[in-house]
Parts: sequence; structure tokens; C-alpha cells
Amino acid sequence: MLPPTIDARDVTIRFGSLTAVNRVSLTVAPGEVFGLLGPNGSGKTTLIRGLCGLVPLAEGKAIVLGRDVATESERVRAQIGYMSQKFSLYEDLTTRENIEFYSGIYGLSPAEAKARSEELMELTGVAPYLDQYAGRLSGGWKQRLALVCALLHRPRLIFLDEPTAGIDPVARRDLWDLLFRLAAEGISLVITTHYMDEAERCARVGYIYLSNLLVLGTPHELKQMPGVTPPGARWLEIYNADSANLLLRLRSLPGVLQATIFGQSIHALVREGCRNADLGLSQARVVETEPSLEDVFVTISRMQTEKK
Repeated sequence: MLPPTIDARDVTIRFGSLTAVNRVSLTVAPGEVFGLLGPNGSGKTTLIRGLCGLVPLAEGKAIVLGRDVATESERVRAQIGYMSQKFSLYEDLTTRENIEFYSGIYGLSPAEAKARSEELMELTGVAPYLDQYAGRLSGGWKQRLALVCALLHRPRLIFLDEPTAGIDPVARRDLWDLLFRLAAEGISLVITTHYMDEAERCARVGYIYLSNLLVLGTPHELKQMPGVTPPGARWLEIYNADSANLLLRLRSLPGVLQATIFGQSIHALVREGCRNADLGLSQARVVETEPSLEDVFVTISRMQTEKK
């Protein structure tokens, strides 16, 4: 069995008196797509920066690609790729010029740079835009270019900080297809996202809230957690012509513990003894369902708030 790409134990990062990451432990396997979720300011990006060796660890230890980030941070960074949420390439350079610039930064020989860039252009489809200024590319093509530049030096681990924020659904799906192709080649991916459908695509997910890693597991495991579906309750998917008014009415009923709109339906947690007729759902289509990842994270966050 191959050793983990990331093995972090009790990682703590502080800025003065502020604890930005508190005793986080996690592993990421070779070729794994690992999702890191949490509200803005929860510590996701700071944790990634710590695992890259960009900020020092106050406590704990992190082994990344077999190297200790505290003592071998430069060697770690030489083997990883990073895509930031904000487009970080040079907008006043063309696609070709950005690729050539980063090939030089990574120390590739002209022959290596040519072969690798051709390989990545075929993978990502950016070839038709080689002579276009990066600043004039659409959001989806900017992300593809950023991915090309992050992959030039053949990293075994890539950190992607909200890579699909602000791009259209087609570009988002195409980018995920590319990411799964990379994972199939054994490249580990750590992805932060606010999209629950993207979290569902990850092999495992960790949820950070107020600097703490609260849960870690597969999407299926997280949905089975105690408290997400309390004893004596069940989840319903309710389809009705007037979802907005039905939602208001359901929330006023004592047998309804939670209710929210998901697209064209209502997702509700109700007490086991409540019949559809008791809830006024005789004219609606009702399907018993499982909790979503959003239900999981909302429940966990509320539980943490109630503890304070």
C-alpha cells in the first residue's frame, strides 16, 4: 500500500493570539479527490498554505509527499501545484506567453517545456487560445490555463482553492472531468468548494468550522452521522406547484423539524409519526429520501453554535 500523499497530525496555525487552524488531523491518499469545505474565514486556505510550507505550524506535524513541511518546505513546493481562487496568472500576457513563463519558473528545458505544454494543451483544449491575452479569456478558459501552468512540472499533488467559483455550469463540469482524469493518473487533489454537488463528487470530505475540523469521511458516511437524522424522524422530498407557500406552512407545523427549498422541491425533516395527510400533503408528490451534504453541514454548524 502506498504511503499517504498528505499525513497531517494535530496541525495548528496561529497568527499572534488568533488560532486560525486548530489541531487538524487528516490524510490524503495518492489519486484521491479530497474536498475541504467550510464557511469563509473558517481556516481552509490557511490550512492549505500550511501544508504547502508557506506559513509555519505552531504545533503538530505535516508530511507531504514524504517530506516534513517544517524542514523541507522548498522541496515540498517543488512537487505540488496550486490554483488560487482568484486568477493569478498574467492577464497582459497571452496564453502562450504565460505557459512559457511558468515553464521557465519551473526550470524546464526548452525540449521539456515544448513536450509538456503540447501534452497539457491536448488535455485541456487551450490550443486555440494560445495567442489570446489571458485577461480576455472567459472564466472557464482562464481556469484551464491556470491548470496547465500548475501541471507543467508534473506535480503529484494539486491544491485547488475554489477552482470553479464564477464559471458557468458547462465549464464547471468540463473542469471536473479534467480533474478526474488527473486523479486516474495517481495525482492527489485537494479542493475547496462551497458547492454541495461538487462535494458529492469527492472521495472524502472534511468540514472546517471556526478553525476546527469537525467531521471527515465519505459523503455517504457523513450522511449517516448521528444527529443528522434524529431518532424518530425521516427526510422527505416534496414536490408541489406552490413550493414557497407550502414551505411557510410546513415550517409552522410542530411535526416538521426542518424544511428548505431545493430547486423545484422541498426538503423536509419530519417526525416519524406524521402522516402526509397530517402535513397537508395529500395533493403533493412525496418521496422519502436521505439527508443531503448541505443538511449535514447545516446540522453540524448549528450544533457547534448551540454549544457556545
